[in-house]
This record gives sequence, structure tokens and C-alpha cells, in this order.
Amino acid sequence: MAKKIYAIDAASTQSSISQKLKLRLDDLQVFEPLTENQRRFFEQYSSSKIMLLHGVAGTGKSFIALYKALEEVLDRNNPYQRVVLVRSAVPSREIGHLPGDEKEKTEVYQLPYVNICSDLFNRADAYQRLNEQGVIKFMITSFVRGITLDASVIIVDEAQNMTDMELNSIITRVGERSKIIFCGDFRQTDLYKKTDMSGLKKFMVIADMMPSFRTIEFDVKDIVRSDIVKEYIIARLNYEETYA
Repeated sequence: MAKKIYAIDAASTQSSISQKLKLRLDDLQVFEPLTENQRRFFEQYSSSKIMLLHGVAGTGKSFIALYKALEEVLDRNNPYQRVVLVRSAVPSREIGHLPGDEKEKTEVYQLPYVNICSDLFNRADAYQRLNEQGVIKFMITSFVRGITLDASVIIVDEAQNMTDMELNSIITRVGERSKIIFCGDFRQTDLYKKTDMSGLKKFMVIADMMPSFRTIEFDVKDIVRSDIVKEYIIARLNYEETYA
């Protein structure tokens, strides 16, 4: 039987954290959508159980997904108890050769979310505190088999770096009272081996057959990271269209 990950796990963790140290909904900075597709995501988020934010780099997909997830989880008037962040161990695929326990092995993959949470709460230790409270749990795909994720908002980030079987394993972990958001862009995959190719294109075709599935496609108009990133992405897309 699959191991259940219940909301009670988070509750027991939170009980050991000082009330003064806990981050609450009021501590979360207020962010408004900056582009039309970001606005679409904000509008569809509450009513959607499975979504894909797909598109070019610099459009804020991971940022807005984590923002809305934390906004919901920190609101006690909802069924979600925590945010589960899932990524693949790229380029090695498996992380067994790295020193340390699971936590130490996965720290390098958590850095983007440390930075995002610092911006969301305007404090450098936000990610650490959320993790200690049981509000955020990070997982590598190597460890998702055999568990069930209940009462969670699951964010599958950098989905283009996952194989077909990894994506299949993740979506079949979704339990009761949970929702799942995929973020990625199949043009940005770090997988190049013929035996280890990205499964995102296949996943998108299959998921599109699901009545509840929603996709928001982000393009160059949605790039908000910087003008340099926007200029580069436009030039790269033009190059690939002309020379590829």
C-alpha cells in the first residue's frame, strides 16, 4: 500500500515551532499579475485542479505558481495543508552518488524557491521557516514512488526535465483534496540522451484529453525578468526559426 502523506504530518511539525516564528498569510507580500497570461492564471487558479504553465523563460511561471499556492495554503479556510515542490535530479537523474542524506542531496535544487520565498515574504529566512512549519515540502522525483500526496498543492517545476515515467509517477501520486500545477517549457529541456528524453510533449497530449486540465501558454510578451532576457529570447526564437 502506498505511504500516505497526511496533513497531520504538517500539523505535528508546526506544533514544535514557536508561534512568534511562524509565517502567516498576513506576512505574504501582495503581488498583482504583470501580464495578460499571468492574469489568466490568477483568475483560473482557484477553480482548477490540474494546470500547466508552459512557455519561455523569464515569464514568472514558478514565481506565480508558488505565490498562489502559498496564499491558499496559509489561508486556514481551505482544504490544503501544504505546498509540495517536485523537481527532477538533472543532469544526473539519480542523486545517490551525492554525499549526505536526502535533505543534503536536494539542497542545490531548492535554491530557486529560497529566492522566491525571500521575495514573497521580504525576508531571507522565509523558505527555511515555511519548511520548518511543514508548509513547504521539497521532493526529488527519485523519491515520489510509493507515496500519496493528500491535502496538498503540488508544484511540478522544470517539467521539461522529466521523463515520461517521471511525469507519470508524479501525477499518479495526487491524493484526496489536492491540486497539481506543472511548470515548464519543452524547448528548455536539459535531457539530450535518446534513452532519456523529456516526456513533457507526450504528457501535454495526454493531459489535454482530461476535461479538467487547463494550459496557459506564456510567450515573449509575458517575459518579466528583464529586458535583456526578453531581447535574448526573441533573438533565439528568431534564430531557431530561421536556421533550425
